[in-house]
Amino acid sequence: MSATSLRSAARCALRRAAVVGALATAGVLASAGAAFAHVTVHPDSYPQGASDGTLTFRVPNEEDDASTTKVDITLPMDHPIPSVLVTPVGNWTAQVKTTKLKTPIKTDDGNITDAVSEVIWTGGKIDPRNYQDFTVAFGQLPTGTNQLAFKALQTYSNGKVVRWIEAKRPGRPEPENPAPTLKLTAATSSDEPSAAPKGSPTVPAKASDSIARSLGIAGLVVGVLGLVAGGLGLARSRSGKQQRQ
Repeated sequence: MSATSLRSAARCALRRAAVVGALATAGVLASAGAAFAHVTVHPDSYPQGASDGTLTFRVPNEEDDASTTKVDITLPMDHPIPSVLVTPVGNWTAQVKTTKLKTPIKTDDGNITDAVSEVIWTGGKIDPRNYQDFTVAFGQLPTGTNQLAFKALQTYSNGKVVRWIEAKRPGRPEPENPAPTLKLTAATSSDEPSAAPKGSPTVPAKASDSIARSLGIAGLVVGVLGLVAGGLGLARSRSGKQQRQ
């Protein structure tokens, strides 16, 4: 192959690579834009049974000529959240609804018979090309599941209602209108005492108490003997000085 043919082939390869790269970038940007248009929950994960945290629902406006005027978030009842507090947001008014549980939640303070089923925000608006964050503080998240799906209904001023209610399934493409989903990771306990390394000797509690008392008494004895020795030394020193005089 001649040098001219080699240069031509190289230019064609570069052009193909540029086209492929541009298409890949466009695909990434398109998927990112689609994800940004969804109603999402932040953070996207918490440990199971986490307490005293917050969940923020981010609601973007997808319409070019209408404002979002109502946001309705439905909380899961198969793994309920007993209580939430709502953070005030501008002109928006929040309504918190509760539902009687079929199976009460047992706690150290007694049984919980009701849980939050829905939070509805009205009275404000999200203009086109804007988004709004809606935050709630929860008392405690449930255990026994690896995710919580929050179904969301977004109502526009033109009457359109977008239903973000489709469940995300592992190994499958993301649905067109996915529900905001919170991942729940396995809970870890940082309050348990560290276990002794394997093979290290262990001392029974009573024995360790006896050893501690014995060491304390021995320390006192050593201290008293030191004071006596010091006193005797001081007395001898003074006696020697008097004899020399």
